[in-house]
Amino acid sequence: MSLIWTAIIGLAIGAVAKFIMPGSQGGGIIVTMLLGIVGAFVAGFIGRAVGFYPQGSGAGFIASVLGAILVLWAYGKFIKKG
Repeated sequence: MSLIWTAIIGLAIGAVAKFIMPGSQGGGIIVTMLLGIVGAFVAGFIGRAVGFYPQGSGAGFIASVLGAILVLWAYGKFIKKG
């Protein structure tokens, strides 16, 4: 059940990130979900490295959205539509 919950939260985070930073990155619901999940992991990793979060805790919703925006930006830079 935890994996399903993570996917649902990832979808919400990815959707918010794509709403904040629209563009021609493409991708459907699966890419949006993966974007949100990866964004949450990136935000948690950076937050633990800087000292915002204790070891073993995850990032909050806002930090996860910021991480997803960062991943979306990188995705848009590396995957260009021809």
